[in-house]
Amino acid sequence: MSEKNREGKRTARERLAAEREKQKAGEKRRRVLVAGAVVIGVLGLAAVIGVVAANVGKDDGGDAAGPVVAPSGAKGKDGLAIPVGKESARSTLTVWEDFRCPACKGFEQAYRSTIHELTAAGQLRTEYHLATIIDGNMGGTGSRTAANAAACAQDAGKFPAYHDLLFDNQPQEADDAFADPAKLLELAGTVDGLDTAGFRACVKDGKHDTWVTRSGEAFSKGGFSGTPTVLLNGKNIYQDRTMTPAKLKRMVQQAAKDPGQG
Repeated sequence: MSEKNREGKRTARERLAAEREKQKAGEKRRRVLVAGAVVIGVLGLAAVIGVVAANVGKDDGGDAAGPVVAPSGAKGKDGLAIPVGKESARSTLTVWEDFRCPACKGFEQAYRSTIHELTAAGQLRTEYHLATIIDGNMGGTGSRTAANAAACAQDAGKFPAYHDLLFDNQPQEADDAFADPAKLLELAGTVDGLDTAGFRACVKDGKHDTWVTRSGEAFSKGGFSGTPTVLLNGKNIYQDRTMTPAKLKRMVQQAAKDPGQG
């Protein structure tokens, strides 16, 4: 083989080797680019998942947010009780109610006149706690919106009258009519001195919404079976099948005479 042919073959081999190195370098760059794209894709997916996770459980306006503003004169733990009656009364009736709850309306219709009579006589003090379980069970926000309006009525010194009015005009359980502030303001117009600019702003702005939410949470954590829950001096009397308005009256009057019998 001539020197010229050997030189030609050597040059061809060198060109082939150089081409292979070039291909290897290109393949390496391709792998790096693919790996980078995968990392970017994973990070992007993680970011999307993070956004979704951050929004799980958030309700578009369903959950109250903001400072807890208790109504005027609220008492008890965390200021969650609206008191009606004299502090000197020997007996305390603790009532957990939901303005959308039919059983609560039934209790009010049966016991209201007796409760009012005993309260007026200074023998009974009633502490109202507002719950929102029907909103959770049936959907909607009427329990909360009505409870906020009742708290606004407490600010105006008109809670008892407005409380009774809400139950007297309670819609069907599945009807979320109380979610509409206009309905609550319309009813307020029948309570002397309640329909004021301050009351209207309180209702429309949901001033006590977060307080109502806190009250609802307290009910859920209280281990109660449902609304209404009625306790006389700490004893659940709503579960007493023998309880009647007349029996309640006797118990309160007896406690007024003999505190040890409360």
